[in-house]
Amino acid sequence: MLHQTAQTARWRRAHPLPPFHACPRSLGREAARLRIVIVSDAAPPQVNGVVRTLAELTRSLERMGHEVIAITPDLFRTMPLPGYREIRLALFPGRRLARMIAEADPHAIHIATEGPLGLAARAYCVRQGLPFTTSFHTRFAEYLHARIGLPECLSYAALRWFHSRASTVMVATSSLQAELAARGFGRTALWSRGVDTALFHPQPELLGRHYLGLERPVWLHVGRVAVEKNIEAFLDLDLPGSKMVVGDGPRLEHLRRRYPDSHFTGALFGEELAQSYAAADCLVFPSRTDTFGLVMIEALACGTPVAAFPVQGPLDVFEAGNTRDAAGTGALDEDLRAACLKAIEIPREACRDYALGFSWDACMRQFLVNLALEPALHGPA
Repeated sequence: MLHQTAQTARWRRAHPLPPFHACPRSLGREAARLRIVIVSDAAPPQVNGVVRTLAELTRSLERMGHEVIAITPDLFRTMPLPGYREIRLALFPGRRLARMIAEADPHAIHIATEGPLGLAARAYCVRQGLPFTTSFHTRFAEYLHARIGLPECLSYAALRWFHSRASTVMVATSSLQAELAARGFGRTALWSRGVDTALFHPQPELLGRHYLGLERPVWLHVGRVAVEKNIEAFLDLDLPGSKMVVGDGPRLEHLRRRYPDSHFTGALFGEELAQSYAAADCLVFPSRTDTFGLVMIEALACGTPVAAFPVQGPLDVFEAGNTRDAAGTGALDEDLRAACLKAIEIPREACRDYALGFSWDACMRQFLVNLALEPALHGPA
């Protein structure tokens, strides 16, 4: 039978929730200041949607006066992930992580990833009876199947176990929420994404001769250069103009050798990244496994239309990810070449207008409301 542990009840009495937890609507007014621990195995110098989401979340929370204590791999001894040296894994973080959480004395604990730090944080919270939330960012089951052939059913069983003790599992889209419910995950809540529309904005002066001298139209891909991103589906397309790939990852050198006519920049950041979006004629998003695809709304904010497969992620961004009408901002087709050729006919003004509906402040407020849910009803570990 499900029950709330005595330790959880004592912890709640010792850490009374601020007033807006009882009434989330008060978030629009002056809210109590929170101290929030966020545990993540994904952190700089990694470059991915999880890292950018957590960085923007932290900035938004701190602007509201909340305190964020980030527990990330750089605070521990680490080793590179085999086959993916850009990712560092914390080694034996349990005792130090436990001390860090205890010393922070937080109002809320959020575990963002399922790696060594996430596992250590989960173990500590369960042992101490502390409530915590988690988020489902990455399709590890599909990625492990693509990389090493591990059956997805085994990975999803492990993921269900990891998230089973969370009071809430935060997910980016309603379709992913429905999928996880069908897979037997517990209580889920929406936590969407935003875009920095000041950084990512149209730059009409870049739409003449491409700043790298590439022949137009310029077809752009932005993201981690890894097998799960399905980049070959883009690079194999017979398209006019030039192909440009922004990003780093374990398959970068392999793809450079295999596709010498494509332009690979490596990872770009800040203004350079925004420039690459704004100067492109179309962002091509060939992934079939992303849970959202933050790069799509970054491109749209720059006025650049998107071509993608009609799968989870693109479907959510263009059909369910916003209250505005998404018609005319992206082209989704199982024939990715056809989607590309449709996308470059889309008015850039429509793309920018649609992206303005995605706000990091709204993302932050969703996150806070999700923390406001009742403590976990704990089942078996």
